[in-house]
Amino acid sequence: MNAESEPTANNQPSTPLVSDATLPLRTARIAVDAQGLALVILATIAVIFALEWAQSFFIPLLLGILLAYTLNTLVVWLERIKIHRVAGTSLVIVAVVGALVFGTYSLRGPMQTIIEQLPEAASKLVAGLTKLGEGQIDAMQKVQTAANQLEQAATGVPATPKKPATRVVIDDPSAFKIGNLLWASSMGAVGYIVQATMVLFLIFFFLQSGDIYKRKLVRLTGPSLSRKKVTVQILSDINHSIQRYMFMLLITNVFVALLAWIAFRWIGLDNAGAWAVAAGLLHIIPYLGPGLTATATGMVAFLQFGSFAPALLVSGASLLIALFVGTFVTTWMTGKIARMNSAAVFVSLLFWGWLWGVWGMLLSVPIIVIVKVVSEHVEQLQPVAELLGE
Repeated sequence: MNAESEPTANNQPSTPLVSDATLPLRTARIAVDAQGLALVILATIAVIFALEWAQSFFIPLLLGILLAYTLNTLVVWLERIKIHRVAGTSLVIVAVVGALVFGTYSLRGPMQTIIEQLPEAASKLVAGLTKLGEGQIDAMQKVQTAANQLEQAATGVPATPKKPATRVVIDDPSAFKIGNLLWASSMGAVGYIVQATMVLFLIFFFLQSGDIYKRKLVRLTGPSLSRKKVTVQILSDINHSIQRYMFMLLITNVFVALLAWIAFRWIGLDNAGAWAVAAGLLHIIPYLGPGLTATATGMVAFLQFGSFAPALLVSGASLLIALFVGTFVTTWMTGKIARMNSAAVFVSLLFWGWLWGVWGMLLSVPIIVIVKVVSEHVEQLQPVAELLGE
């Protein structure tokens, strides 16, 4: 019996010993909640569509909240020196509007000079481009003459000159017209003025209300004391982060204006101070602002010096300053202030710029800062905070 049973036991196929406890783990690793994932994707698409569809509402609202957070420190300081909150809010709003009007008025002279010299600039530009075109045509004619001579030498038959092609000009009604551009620009300016007025009213009402909305948000979290503490901490962190970001924005724009003034004075550009202030103000708008500054200063330099070299030098200096400050200084300071990695900041800039254009670029960093602050204090959003962190 023992002898017969041994071959049977030895001839059994060897199977790896697998514990039954490991089978559910392997199954759990592969299983994916497809329904939950699909709902998350659909909800994300719906939110993005809603943000793009209602951008005319969300953009002024976010601008009003952001600027109200920034100016609240001044209103609180005025309250400490026994000035009523309504009066202090009115003083701050009047000061902001006065600063904007003064900045616009200081640039009125240079801009008026540019507008008056536009016909002269157009004629100079056409003359310069004509000279460049003539030089290229002469070079092409020389190359064609040399090719004809080589062909004649190779074949021994004089080359017959080709008749020039007949050009047909088609009048395109959709072609660019300066009148259409001016009309579209004027309508766009009216729209910006209306939105600016709405933002000013929002800032006034937010500043006048004080901490009412904060207290309401704390009460809405429920009777739990821990939730109230978390809500207060989130609001406090958002306030400090936005204020630090606005301070960083002020420092970088002043730095851009200072470097632009040094570069423009060294080149010899007229009204270097005014154009440096314009460069600092337009630097608030990512990418588009430096492009406008480079175009305007290049046009002024072309009018002043009458050649392309100084114009390209001024435009190039403006772009290099904006590139240096925006790439190194602003990104580094934003990462340090908000404790976020530079890649997350840049991705946020791309996303909100794609969604809302220029205003999205302007609001991208405050939005991502608020998202990170909220994610740090909500347990379910800890992976988002980890992804955005340093």
